[in-house]
Amino acid sequence: MDPHLLRTFVTVARHESFSVAAHELGYTQSAVSQQIAALEADLDVLLLRRRPVVPTDAGRRLLEHAGAILLRLDAARADVRRVSGGQPVELRVGISPMADSGRLVERLVEVQRSMPRVAVTVSACGADEVAAGVARGELEIGLVDGVTAPSDPLRVVELGTFTTVVVSESPLVVVLPRDHPLAARGVLRLSDLADARWIDAPGAAVPLARLRVVADGFRSGLRYDGAERSVLLAMVAAGGGLAVLPAPVAREGVAAVPLAAPALVHRTELVHGSLTGPAAAIVAGLGFGVR
Repeated sequence: MDPHLLRTFVTVARHESFSVAAHELGYTQSAVSQQIAALEADLDVLLLRRRPVVPTDAGRRLLEHAGAILLRLDAARADVRRVSGGQPVELRVGISPMADSGRLVERLVEVQRSMPRVAVTVSACGADEVAAGVARGELEIGLVDGVTAPSDPLRVVELGTFTTVVVSESPLVVVLPRDHPLAARGVLRLSDLADARWIDAPGAAVPLARLRVVADGFRSGLRYDGAERSVLLAMVAAGGGLAVLPAPVAREGVAAVPLAAPALVHRTELVHGSLTGPAAAIVAGLGFGVR
């Protein structure tokens, strides 16, 4: 299967338009049509209906595989470039919103001072985006975070032959208004809180979708699409709802009660491929243990 044809198919399916896909890819519409026809001939199956442009059952099944296939190809290409290339003049780092980034940021500053010609760029985005950016070679280093059982890996996109380094693990706490009836409890269980009103803040707290995996309920009150913890805590203090956050949490007007069950932790992990130059210096100086 030609990966160029597969990428064209994914683009057409995403836009549900041959003309829009052609504009994005820099081809003529006729060239895009020919590439889709060539892929269908190779697989001997119709992948897209033309009016309207929607995937067939076979097309939808191919789309389930296509993302992982293209990501692995991008990862292989990026890894080869890293091994064979010279020292980069730019160091690109991705950090997910709730990652424990203190030690990495300190090390970035140290290395940038010792290598002033290296431009350091830090981007904030979701954990899956960071991991995919590292895999594609768009980022040299990624810092991802998430909630998991103590013995389980984080649920991020598959990276293939990449190195994962544990940076930190923190217990979780339930954050409530100081005057909430449960604020004086020594510990709380998620099953006791399923009927409470929650703030859905996927960038600043444990996402409600993750909590619903381990317990029923969790109706959303307010939604916060930002990543500033101070804003979220102000919403909790005002009675907007509850939230689950990594410890520690300190703010006037809120209480942070340890989460006893289920057994979950907030983990930050460093991910990278083959390292050279400034990226290698960063990781070597951190002193984290490789998993």
